[in-house]
Amino acid sequence: MPNLAVPVDIQQRAANIRLACFDVDGTLTDGRLWFDADGRESKAFSVLDGQGLALLRKSGIEVAFVTARNSAAAAHRARDLGVRSCVGVGDKFACVEGLASELGIALEQVSFMGDDLPDIRIMRAVGLSVAPASAHAWTRERAHWCTSARGGEGAARELCDLLLTAQHRVEALLAAVDTP
Repeated sequence: MPNLAVPVDIQQRAANIRLACFDVDGTLTDGRLWFDADGRESKAFSVLDGQGLALLRKSGIEVAFVTARNSAAAAHRARDLGVRSCVGVGDKFACVEGLASELGIALEQVSFMGDDLPDIRIMRAVGLSVAPASAHAWTRERAHWCTSARGGEGAARELCDLLLTAQHRVEALLAAVDTP
């Protein structure tokens, strides 16, 4: 069943995605960085987003975190969810290209969610670029689609739900949990 709130061209783009990539800070988190007295970083991740990422994987869509920050918290969350991670990468675009090549897919079959300037180059090259509501204006203007939720507050889940709906995978997922 199509989501009438999402434009048809975005649904068509979403139907072709085989790899969903996410920046971390500002997309999977609210963008704030927390440091303790010893300089250790911590981040807050949404369980709704995590469930969406797990559902993508269960449905055969690869998932990757792509972040320039060398973040132990992001690497741990990626391991926890069983997703690919490019943490602490100098060239995010090269990372996404490499992942697509490794999977044998074209960039048109990749989605990328980002929130700021370092993400725009990738967003311009992939089949579906998405920005959370809290993304910088320059990034939102260049995204194919913007979520209604802010980063770290369900934005990633909106993209996951869009991909699952566009690829007609929702009914099977619901049937698996809706049986008494």
